[in-house]
Amino acid sequence: MNRRIILDCDPGHDDAMAMMLAASKLSNLKLEAITTVAGNVDVEKNTNNALRLCDLLGLNAVPVAKGVAQPLVRKMKAAAHVHGKSGLDGTTLPDKPIKQIINQHAVDLIIEKIIDSDGDITIVPTGPLTNIALAIRKEPKIIPKIKEIVLMGGGTYGNRTPAAEFNIYVDAEAAKIVFESGVQIEMFGLDVTHQALATSDRMKEMSDINNPVAAAVMQMMNFYSRIYQGKLGFTGAAVHDPCPVAYLIDPTMFEMERVRVDIETKGEFTYGMTCVYTNGMTDRVPNANFARTLNQDKFWDLFIRSLKSYS
Repeated sequence: MNRRIILDCDPGHDDAMAMMLAASKLSNLKLEAITTVAGNVDVEKNTNNALRLCDLLGLNAVPVAKGVAQPLVRKMKAAAHVHGKSGLDGTTLPDKPIKQIINQHAVDLIIEKIIDSDGDITIVPTGPLTNIALAIRKEPKIIPKIKEIVLMGGGTYGNRTPAAEFNIYVDAEAAKIVFESGVQIEMFGLDVTHQALATSDRMKEMSDINNPVAAAVMQMMNFYSRIYQGKLGFTGAAVHDPCPVAYLIDPTMFEMERVRVDIETKGEFTYGMTCVYTNGMTDRVPNANFARTLNQDKFWDLFIRSLKSYS
C-alpha cells in the first residue's frame, strides 16, 4: 500500500531531489500535497521552484500550497549562498511554471488533510518547521491524527552556526513546538545526512542516465557540490533532504536511536541547537527517533534507480 505523505519544503536543490525520490516509480509514497515555507530562499521563490519541479516530475494532480513567509519570532535568514538567488541556480528549468498553486494557505491545507484522514498521513518537512508549528497551534486536534513527522533538521553539531543546523536555526521556536507536540518524530540531522555524499563516482553514475529528470538533477548536483567541495572541503555534496524520503521507502538503510531532543531558543551563541540526549544521558522522556548511520550503498542504489525510473 502506498504511504500517504505531505511534503513540506523550501526548494532548494536537495528538496528537489527529495521530491524526485518521492515521485519516482520505485516509491511506495503517495504525495497528498506539497506545501512550501520560507527557508533556502523566500517563500515566493520556493513556491515557484516547487511548481517548476512538479512540471518536471509530472506531478500534475498534487496540490501545491504556499505557506508562511517569516519565522514565528525572528527575522528570516535564507541560504542563497548555498542554493543561489533563485533557490535552484544552475538548472535550465523554465523560470515560469505551468502548474499553479491552489487557493488555500499551506497551514490550512495541512490541517484539512490531517483532519479528513484516518490518521495515516505522515508529514515530511525538509525545511524550517514554521508551517507545521502553526498548524499544530491553530488546530491541536490534528496532533493525535498525524501518523508521524519524518524531518530533516538538527544534529549534534551545526552548519549555520557551530551549534545549529539551518532548518532549525531559521525558526527554533517553531521547532520547539513540533518537538514538544507529542507527535512521533523521526529526525534526520547532519550526523546522518553528511553520510549521504554525492562523490565523483556517484555523479558519474548519474551522468550516464539519459532522461530529463536525471539531466536536471545533474545540473543541481554540479552547482550544489561546488559549495561542499570548495568552501566546506567535503568529498562530495551532502544531499540532506532525500534522507527522510529514502527512510520512508526503505527504513532498513538507517540505524535509528530513541533519544530526547530539546530545542535551544534563548542562547546567544547556541540559538537553534538541537540538544540530543543519547545513551540514557537524561531521565527526560524520549521524544524522537534519531538517525545515526546510513547504508550508503543502499541509499545510492535507490537514488540511481529512482532517476532511471523516469526514462
